[in-house]
Amino acid sequence: MRIIKSALGVAGCFMIYLMRGRQGMPFYSAIAVLWCIQSHTKNSIMNAAQRVVGTAVGAAFGLLFILCKTYIADFGYGVIHYLVLSAFIIPVIYVTVMLHRGNTSYFSCVVYLSIVVNHLSDENPFIFVWDRSLDTLIGIGAGLFINGISIHKTRNQETLFAVSFDNSMRSAEGHLTPYARVTLQNLIEDGIKLAIVTSRTPATYLETMGGIRPSMPIIAMDGAILYDIAENSYPHVYVISADHSARLEDFFRKEGVHAFTTVIIDDVLLIYYGEFHNEAEKKIFEQLHRSPYRNYLNKPRPAMHPVVYFMLIEKTERIQELKSHLDKEIETWNLKISMYPSDDHKGYSYMKIYNENAGIDNMLDYLKERSKLKKVVTINKDNNWKRAEGNDYDSDRAVRRLRKLYYS
Repeated sequence: MRIIKSALGVAGCFMIYLMRGRQGMPFYSAIAVLWCIQSHTKNSIMNAAQRVVGTAVGAAFGLLFILCKTYIADFGYGVIHYLVLSAFIIPVIYVTVMLHRGNTSYFSCVVYLSIVVNHLSDENPFIFVWDRSLDTLIGIGAGLFINGISIHKTRNQETLFAVSFDNSMRSAEGHLTPYARVTLQNLIEDGIKLAIVTSRTPATYLETMGGIRPSMPIIAMDGAILYDIAENSYPHVYVISADHSARLEDFFRKEGVHAFTTVIIDDVLLIYYGEFHNEAEKKIFEQLHRSPYRNYLNKPRPAMHPVVYFMLIEKTERIQELKSHLDKEIETWNLKISMYPSDDHKGYSYMKIYNENAGIDNMLDYLKERSKLKKVVTINKDNNWKRAEGNDYDSDRAVRRLRKLYYS
């Protein structure tokens, strides 16, 4: 669509040129329209603003140079002419910086040079300054108009769409395809109520898809938390009470195992850890602790704070043994315990312990009620949120289905 819109924009500029009685230079309109038509609306508006400021500053200094040469000092077309012409570049760039629009400096210089180098000898260079500015504005207007056209008449604004980051949105390389990224961003800009679901932490999502920021909070850690990217807050969390957490920590010490303990304090996610007992724990820490999205603390958990979840990694046989002992020694009816083999550490398995209410369906119901939406539609094979071996959907298929349902 961006390719098609680009061609339509250029055609529109030439049609306007003909309707104006072949006044001006449509080349500059066509260049501006191509610059403004982008894959995302916000990028189109940003580029249009760059072009407007760049054209205004460049045209103003081009006009100033003409006035100086015409009415103050005609220094010919020799060395002095080109030295003065070049010196004007300094205020051109400086003004864009003073206007906090440094990224428009290049466009300002191009407009300025096109006036004073190519058209200074015109019969009336003032007309070129006017036409250059007007043609650019025509192209910007055409670009914004065409880029804002939507072929979709209906949008499903009463449904919460939920898509699995783990099973549907990540390619084999661990990221979105270019098509999926652009389409998903356009859907978000168009107002889709989208909840990204992941068994992982918010940090994993931000590191992989930080540019995709839906308006709805992310459902993370198997439904234990909601994370609002815009507010950098956790509006809803299921936790294990401080007392119950202390009993679990006593059990871990008795069994001689180590657990990463995740706590949220004042909207800050903290991961407490102690002495590592195996190589897998060390490698996980070494791989993740440098991330700006994670906060590791080598100290015991403060006794008064409840826990979001405990994570253990041990040999698979040991994990199964721990589960058996845990069921006998600790009340587990009010806990949710997840176990699965590690993809990165052969022979090891994870155990994650959450509050019993931590669940994706519970969080989706909470989000639906909070947002006053009528229903939830899941974009995941068989509505299965469990950790999958490979992808149930590739990201392109998932995004196509999401787009089709939203515009139905």
